[in-house]
Amino acid sequence: MEGLSLLDLFPKPKMEDLTLFPSESNMEDLSYENLSRLVKIPDLLSRLLPLRLDGGEKNVSFQWLGPHFLTFLKYVKELLRCFYPDCCRPFTMHNPYCLLKRLDDSAFDCILYEEIFSHHDNEHYKIFLQIVLTSMPKLNEFFTIQTSITNNFKVNKHWEIFIEFLFETIRELLSCHKDSTVLVSNQLEFLQKGLKFLLTFIFYPIPSYDEEQMKSIFTEIEAVFNEAGLFLHSFFFTTDLVTTTKVDLAISGLLERIEIVLVKIKYYSIAVSSEVVGSLQVAGSPSEVSSSQDNSSPMVEEIVVGLEDTTTQIVSKLVGGPNYRQIISIVGMGGLGKTTLAKKVYNDSIVRSNFHKFSWCVVSQIYKRRKLLTDILSSVSNLNGDDISEKKDEELEGLLYKSLKGRRYLIVVDDLWEKEAWDDLKRLFPDDSNGSRVMFTSRLKNVALEISHVVVEPSPLFPDESWNLLEQKVFKKECCPQELQDIGKQIAANCKGLPLSVHLIAGILSNMEKKENSWQHVAKSLSDYIFQKADDYIPTLKLSYNHLPKHLKPCFLYLSAFQEDEKIPVRKLLLLWIAEGLIEKREQKTLEDVAEEYLMELINRSLLQVVQRRSDNGVKVCTLHDLVLDMCSKMVEEDENFQFQHRFLISKHHHLHRLYMGSFHHVWVSENISDAFSIVYNLEKIRILDSSNDDIVRLGFKIMPDLRYLEFSELEPSIGKLHNLEYLCLHYLNEVPTYLLNMPKLRHLRVGGKYDGVRFTKNSDGFRINCLQSLCYIRIVDSEDEEIFRCSPNLRTLKCVSPPGNYFPDLNFLSQLQSLTISKYAFEGDYSVVKFPMNIKKLTLSEICLPWEKMSLIGILPKLEILKLGYNAFIGKIWDTNDDEFQKLKFLKLDSLDLKQWNSSHDHFPVLGRLVLQKCEGLEKIPSEFSNIPTLEKIEVTYCGKNVKASALEIRQEQQDYGNTEIDVTISSF
Repeated sequence: MEGLSLLDLFPKPKMEDLTLFPSESNMEDLSYENLSRLVKIPDLLSRLLPLRLDGGEKNVSFQWLGPHFLTFLKYVKELLRCFYPDCCRPFTMHNPYCLLKRLDDSAFDCILYEEIFSHHDNEHYKIFLQIVLTSMPKLNEFFTIQTSITNNFKVNKHWEIFIEFLFETIRELLSCHKDSTVLVSNQLEFLQKGLKFLLTFIFYPIPSYDEEQMKSIFTEIEAVFNEAGLFLHSFFFTTDLVTTTKVDLAISGLLERIEIVLVKIKYYSIAVSSEVVGSLQVAGSPSEVSSSQDNSSPMVEEIVVGLEDTTTQIVSKLVGGPNYRQIISIVGMGGLGKTTLAKKVYNDSIVRSNFHKFSWCVVSQIYKRRKLLTDILSSVSNLNGDDISEKKDEELEGLLYKSLKGRRYLIVVDDLWEKEAWDDLKRLFPDDSNGSRVMFTSRLKNVALEISHVVVEPSPLFPDESWNLLEQKVFKKECCPQELQDIGKQIAANCKGLPLSVHLIAGILSNMEKKENSWQHVAKSLSDYIFQKADDYIPTLKLSYNHLPKHLKPCFLYLSAFQEDEKIPVRKLLLLWIAEGLIEKREQKTLEDVAEEYLMELINRSLLQVVQRRSDNGVKVCTLHDLVLDMCSKMVEEDENFQFQHRFLISKHHHLHRLYMGSFHHVWVSENISDAFSIVYNLEKIRILDSSNDDIVRLGFKIMPDLRYLEFSELEPSIGKLHNLEYLCLHYLNEVPTYLLNMPKLRHLRVGGKYDGVRFTKNSDGFRINCLQSLCYIRIVDSEDEEIFRCSPNLRTLKCVSPPGNYFPDLNFLSQLQSLTISKYAFEGDYSVVKFPMNIKKLTLSEICLPWEKMSLIGILPKLEILKLGYNAFIGKIWDTNDDEFQKLKFLKLDSLDLKQWNSSHDHFPVLGRLVLQKCEGLEKIPSEFSNIPTLEKIEVTYCGKNVKASALEIRQEQQDYGNTEIDVTISSF
């Protein structure tokens, strides 16, 4: 740079060139990444305050909080995007596009200079400061709303964007550090609460025939919000001197106006209470708003539809069963109708006639011991509220025990969250062997399993039950018109059996015209309509999120990346969690094992639903209910820590699904990603890449060193330089090169297809000990391939193919191997060389063509729990099992085998739980002694002969006669 001055590198623009709002602009790029980086610098204010502008005559004195300025820029950008997408003269005022552009360019100069010369330059900061100061007086029009809502009493998009900006700015100000120079009044929180209360009336106004009175209230509310906006502009977007006294006076004036409006709303509510069912409850002051909120969701308690089978099941448990004090729990996700079901049972006539004492109490998230004691005691004793309130906790405990002693009682504890609540109180519920019962409802299955003798999980409503509930909610005692029934049933079915969804959509349909075209529109955009009711259901579902332990919250929030109704492959999800660093390391456990524990915790907390299970009964596919997904997405917006670490930019369109995370450190694209690369500015931070466009992927490998998860079609040599890679899937590959197996952190490698397999490169001397845990699909030809496997001592899962001939791989040295899949075309050698690793738990075989007489090679495996035999795995017509074989086998699948006669005893499969027979057309029957296997839960018969089906049904009948009423037999025919 010799001979160049700083101004040569960064020429100072002339002040006359700093026209902030030209009359026209056509700038479509509203990105402000540089500006965002600059305003987040902690000491930015200390850099700006000493500056002197206008030849040193003007000192700068103003409040500066970077995040609140960014909030304003986001608001402007959203406003322009929604209402003026053509970017031309968006307002009657000056065009703000150029402001954003100039601020970002100026911020870029400041940052670039500092990165190159390692110190900041006052000239560039002066230019940035001049742009900010010149713009501030011209921003006031953005701080008021010009479109009135008094015409139709509905909030339009402009209002929604403005309100979001208003509250986001207040939240940023309230989160200021104490050492911040920004003067934030202590009353700002009261202002926030007051404005929130007014919003409840704006979004959910009480209907009235007095339109003028309602219009008057709306007009005053509009004025308050406009005044609040101008307050923010006057005190936090200004160069004027700000004092705490001035801020306090301004907020006090706003609070007085809010109090006046609240009084009007209160009297208005009383006046119209006779016109509507249920009037608005008005808090006395903004400070009471937070305490007056009720987190319960009574909407699902109004009408009880369906649940007959589950009701009968629970009633029989309550009035029958053992004499000891039995604990029964009803578990499931929020909104499933657990409380509704419990109330239906509680009020059942048979139940009411069976017990002497009854009590219903609610625990909720915060366990209040004394409240629970007083609630139960007031129900089961003759004491009045005053008597109870005067007594100490110890006295209440004694009175409760005496009131229940010797009596048959039913205590229902609704919404249990902690096992400790029951542990604390159970000694107060005497067990007199008289059939007393305690019943809980909970979202936490793991808690219910710890304390209960019986756990009931209500099924979602059937489509006809959902329709009955929807019809009753919308039409009350009347019938739905014939022309609306088909579309109404479609809408009900799309609620997916969740009563909460049905109630939400019923509220929407009740307030619109009962016309087919209106209902058709709802059916097409059901999720959008339900999302409009977010404030009605998210508080209910949010309780589950709030109760999550710290380590589970980011894993749950990560699920917001998935689509509605998307079936989520569990193995892939766990790998993504691990790649993102969301799984903590634990001694003696792999990351995969810990991730699976996290998954089961989310399932047991009713936040994830199981769609399909694996043969070992583990979860194979899961999904989120639409409402849970909405809540999850909402929590992502609110959780600042997660946003900081994993900032989302999600685009969900038809076939395109991208996800950029954490300074764009995650890119997940199912289609062409060329446009994704044009957006991502920090490729070296990307951790996950899932794509089918290899041309674009190849361009990025050299600048994506932090990749952890990679899936695409072909091999690219530069992959070997990705030293942080943990998972690699290559769809097409001729040979596995040495460098892939030698990658230092690679734990999972999946190559080629399951029918052909991929050979190792013949260079065994170059292989080093690696940390591979799973390897699929490899072609094993000879002993040299075996030697390569010795470099993978941690291998837990192996899927391999072996060609025809007399060679059979000996993998006994793989001591950690738990799952083995082998396809071998017609083994022709000495059967004595056929050996299987002794520690495996799961074995899948096909096309090996072993005779049934050699089944003992498998039967003796001491830890085998899952056995799948596919086409020609064994050949012959007769299979005779032997004593002391398959002693731990839980799952057995026979698929496309030419087996005719199967002779076996229940002693040969003592713990078998599930039997699957598929396309075994020659098989005569299932061994009749299987009716004596006590652990048998399910038999699946698909495309087999009539005798096999008949024997399956006979086994079920005999099992049921022995008391195994839970056995399930499914039969599918041609």
